Amino acid sequence: MNNMNLPNKLTLFRVVLIPFFVFFLLINPESIALRIVADLIFIVASLTDMLDGKIARKYNLVTNFGKFMDPLADKLLVCSAMICLISTGQLSAVFVIIIVAREFIISGFRLIAAENGIVIAANIFGKLKTVSQMVMIIILVANLPFAWLQFVGQVFVWLSLILTVLSLVIYIYQNSDVLKEQK
Repeated sequence: MNNMNLPNKLTLFRVVLIPFFVFFLLINPESIALRIVADLIFIVASLTDMLDGKIARKYNLVTNFGKFMDPLADKLLVCSAMICLISTGQLSAVFVIIIVAREFIISGFRLIAAENGIVIAANIFGKLKTVSQMVMIIILVANLPFAWLQFVGQVFVWLSLILTVLSLVIYIYQNSDVLKEQK
């Protein structure tokens, strides 16, 4: 498989880290030590997301595999984390459903666009949404007993929700032509 350049290996590494993250977070959610291990795994996985794209663009290593797998790996990582945080009682299922629904809608838009030969790049609001979700997850997974950190975690929960909805509305508005029938 000639697609296994460094960025694609980093993407696959991120996917491989997900079950380890889930295991350490859920094996004993009361253990601060295990949560820290889970958090470190999540941070490493998140950093691979940043690195794989930078390396692929800088060294012209962009592949179809990477274009497909990188966003999928991101969604798997973030959605897995948020689903785990439902089971620990730190996130509402409604919150996670809104986040997941947005991802399905955006994926559908991109699929229709691709069928029409249109590539839709991520906008700044989508990127801010991703960063806010990752920061939120890092804070919530750590679950350290500091009131100020708990407050910051809740601020990021609401910020993530607002950016999720805002990025979806802007995305649909900017790309509404994708839904028009081609003749």
